[in-house]
Amino acid sequence: MKKVFDIQRKFRFTVYVLLAVSIGLIGLSAYVFTLSLKLADRSRQKIYVLDNGKSLLMALREDISENRDAEGRDHVKRFHELFFTLEPDKQYIENNVREALYLADRSAMDQYQSFKENNLYNQVIASDISMTLLTDSIRLDFSGYPYRFAYYGRQKIVRTSNITIRSLHTTGQLRNISRTDHNPHGFLIEGWRIVDNTDLETIKRKSF
Repeated sequence: MKKVFDIQRKFRFTVYVLLAVSIGLIGLSAYVFTLSLKLADRSRQKIYVLDNGKSLLMALREDISENRDAEGRDHVKRFHELFFTLEPDKQYIENNVREALYLADRSAMDQYQSFKENNLYNQVIASDISMTLLTDSIRLDFSGYPYRFAYYGRQKIVRTSNITIRSLHTTGQLRNISRTDHNPHGFLIEGWRIVDNTDLETIKRKSF
């Protein structure tokens, strides 16, 4: 009977040892796997640059998410500059508007159609009007998604007889999309609308 108990004790001891070894191996495997994932992620964040074929320089790639605020502001600014910068040249206007429409959804196209119906572009061409835009500020809210924005700027409208300064306040949202050649920031403006676009002052031009 004593031999039987000894055999049972040895068997249990062997089972405990094997169990402990198994748990240790599982833990070690998990640690090695986690470590390998971190190393792989670090390697993807590095760019190796060949300097004149002689040496390799390592540059850390900047995390894209850290730059989204600046990219969002530039996207909004670029859209408004393209959409509201006009010269008395039909091809110039069409090129600007086409580039702007890549950056926004149907709401921008609806506004473009409204301007066309109101004969704005024909008036610019026929009356030799130049319109430029000065950005005052852009407010972005990244606390929710899509990201809300508000644009504030001033239009300078140069006519033959006078110069008009006009306020411009618009609102909309930014949605993340894939980056393309026409949309390098990877944002799409949605629900864009003009809140205020009133004249601030008109200055008569001197005649020569």
